[in-house]
Amino acid sequence: MADGTGRPPVLGAENEHYWLVQRMAKATGVDLVQAMDDGVLTQKDWAGIVTRCRTCQWTEGCDRWLNAPTEDIRDLPDTCLNSTRLARIRTKLEE
Repeated sequence: MADGTGRPPVLGAENEHYWLVQRMAKATGVDLVQAMDDGVLTQKDWAGIVTRCRTCQWTEGCDRWLNAPTEDIRDLPDTCLNSTRLARIRTKLEE
C-alpha cells in the first residue's frame, strides 16, 4: 500500500498515539475539548486523527519536536500527518 508492499500499514499503539495527538494539539494551541463542544470536531473526526497518527513513521521525530523546550504556541511540522487537520481546527476555533 503506502509503502509499496501491497500490505496495509502496521498501526502504532493506540494509547501512545492518542497522547501524541493530545500533546500536538496543545503545543499548537488547538483546544480539542472546545472543538468538540463547538461541533468543529466530531468523535469520528477525532478517531480518524488518532488512527492517522498511528500510521505515521515519524513518531521519534514527533517526540523530539514535542520535547523541544518552548512555551510558545507553534505550527505543526509538515512531517506531521495531521498538520492540515489540526491547523484547520485551530482556524475554525479562531473564527
